[in-house]
Amino acid sequence: MRMPFIDSEASRREVPWTTRTLRLGSLFASTLFVAACAVGPDYHKPPQDIPATFKEGTDWQRAQVNPQGAISSTWWLDYHDDTLSSLVNQALRANQSIASAEAAYRLARATIDANVASLFPTVGVDASGSRSRTAAVESVTSQPYMSNLASVSASASWEVDLWGSVRREIESAKASAQASDAQLAGERLSIAASVAVDYFSLRQADVDIASLKQQQGIDARILEMDRAGFVQGTVSNDEVLEAQDTLELVIAELQATETSREQDEHAIAVLTGTPPASFALPPQPGYVFTTPVVPPGFPSQLLERRYDVVSAERTAAAANARIGVAKAAFFPTLTLSAQGGFEHNALANLFSVPNRFWTLGPDLAATIFDGGARSAAVHEAEATYDEQIATYRGTVLSAFQSVEDSLSSYNHLCKQEQAYANIYERNQRLFSSQQAQMRAGTTSEQALLTQQITLLRAGQSLRDTQAALTESSVTLVKNLGGGWQWDDARGAAVSISANAAQQSSDQKSGERSQ
Repeated sequence: MRMPFIDSEASRREVPWTTRTLRLGSLFASTLFVAACAVGPDYHKPPQDIPATFKEGTDWQRAQVNPQGAISSTWWLDYHDDTLSSLVNQALRANQSIASAEAAYRLARATIDANVASLFPTVGVDASGSRSRTAAVESVTSQPYMSNLASVSASASWEVDLWGSVRREIESAKASAQASDAQLAGERLSIAASVAVDYFSLRQADVDIASLKQQQGIDARILEMDRAGFVQGTVSNDEVLEAQDTLELVIAELQATETSREQDEHAIAVLTGTPPASFALPPQPGYVFTTPVVPPGFPSQLLERRYDVVSAERTAAAANARIGVAKAAFFPTLTLSAQGGFEHNALANLFSVPNRFWTLGPDLAATIFDGGARSAAVHEAEATYDEQIATYRGTVLSAFQSVEDSLSSYNHLCKQEQAYANIYERNQRLFSSQQAQMRAGTTSEQALLTQQITLLRAGQSLRDTQAALTESSVTLVKNLGGGWQWDDARGAAVSISANAAQQSSDQKSGERSQ
């Protein structure tokens, strides 16, 4: 249903100027008043039951000086490894997953700009000229008729956002862009964490390979001694076979470890955007693992630090706004249009008052019957919102679970490391004792070699646990949403380290003012 209104030159002469101005002013004021409304529910963040502390982090938090401390946005620097830092920086620049997430974010921002543009009028200009020839009419003249026509005009059209449909579209687009922003931050965090975990796994393989090669040499020496003893009749064939099995097991374990190292190296190459064939990391068999302090904060901060939680919440906000868009379809649309210009058969006299023309009028349109399509759209939007709310709450629960798992792993690995350290220290004393007995002639070389293998395995277990502890700290940083958080006031992502520095600066400024 449409109600057009056309204001021409004739109607303008019939209506007094003041009356016409009042009418247009009243229409414009009424339009602005109605446009201030927006149908649909306003968004409120879904409530969550947040625990006061992490269940598995009690002992760990108690040992920290500042449990509310921020995780640095460049947290990998705390491991004090220049090679790792270089690899992470290279991955953040070159990784294709980050490039894809960044493009998705730019797309979301462009969608906002496109929706904002819908709030403003569309203005166009047109200029044309023509020369035409008509056939001669015998009753009038035998000559053909020639005519010229020149025209210059401008037009404007504005669909007034009476019921807030466009504003809800903008609201939804902004929330979607914020979700994309969180996904981009999460992709960066995930890539950096993947590089760190693969790197520490590779260094663990370096340590294991060196230890296994030492064990292989010792086992080969023991096998050689057993074969000599078998020839002399002091060693049974069963003992020779057992020595052979022990050596082959070490060789098999060495091959598996070298395979693991090569695959870690390939993974790091891909993460840094480099073909595996042209990428290599020199081995460091004496690598020392470092485990920095990772401040866990409080559970409530997790909802701001975890990119997936923020993304799910922003997606729910976008879905809520879409309900308003669907409901606005039940109301009529108002389009204000205007056109004016000059038209004449001679270009020289085109821009003169008698040659002007203009039209002005609103267009009100409404759908009377659609077979329930609009109602279905509203129900679809409401169902989508309910689905996103459920997803958000499930994401929050999963976030708490992953942090609790990381804290549990970290706590037990700390105790495991201490146990292996004690075992290694005792085996060092036992090996020293065997060396002393060997020098005194009270023990055999084979007994000394056997004790040396036990010492090597104890050292390998200790270093493996230290590597697992370092990798666990990286996983904890990731699960805590390290280096990033959501600022509700700004509606954007911020660096935690930068935010903490700003808070510290504000606090110092306040102290000086007092």
